[in-house]
Amino acid sequence: MEPTADVYDRLRQDSRSCSTQLRNLGGRAAFSGTVTTVKVFEDNVLVKQVLAEEGTGRVLVVDGAASLEVALLGDHMAELAAANGWEGIVVNGAVRDVVALGGVDVGVKALGSNPRKSTKTGTGQRDVPVTFGGVTFRPGDELHSDADGILLAGA
Repeated sequence: MEPTADVYDRLRQDSRSCSTQLRNLGGRAAFSGTVTTVKVFEDNVLVKQVLAEEGTGRVLVVDGAASLEVALLGDHMAELAAANGWEGIVVNGAVRDVVALGGVDVGVKALGSNPRKSTKTGTGQRDVPVTFGGVTFRPGDELHSDADGILLAGA
């Protein structure tokens, strides 16, 4: 995978970088793919539904409104994502099972962790633009992530 710094140097004005300092918690230190989005608040039912789909070449961006009160992703959901071919998951919120996440072959970036489970009401939105870290993530954008951060290209 091409480093994000090199992607930026190549694209410049046609790229956007996320300023939120997310922790790299998954088994892949670098990942890239086409963005799919969900917008939820302390509820992960929609996240799990999306990760149950074929994910080859895709990255799920979860806007959890930066809440660290509950986890929106854990090891079982990360394993589901890996089994379905997802490249990575970016969570503007918390995850859990951090040690186990590091052993799953999928990229995971999140604000932090909390062992508390989320609610299960199924509320949220899918495939809508979500904004955090000074950028808007749109379904269909190309996302590149590595140790330097997250870079978006497209729409």
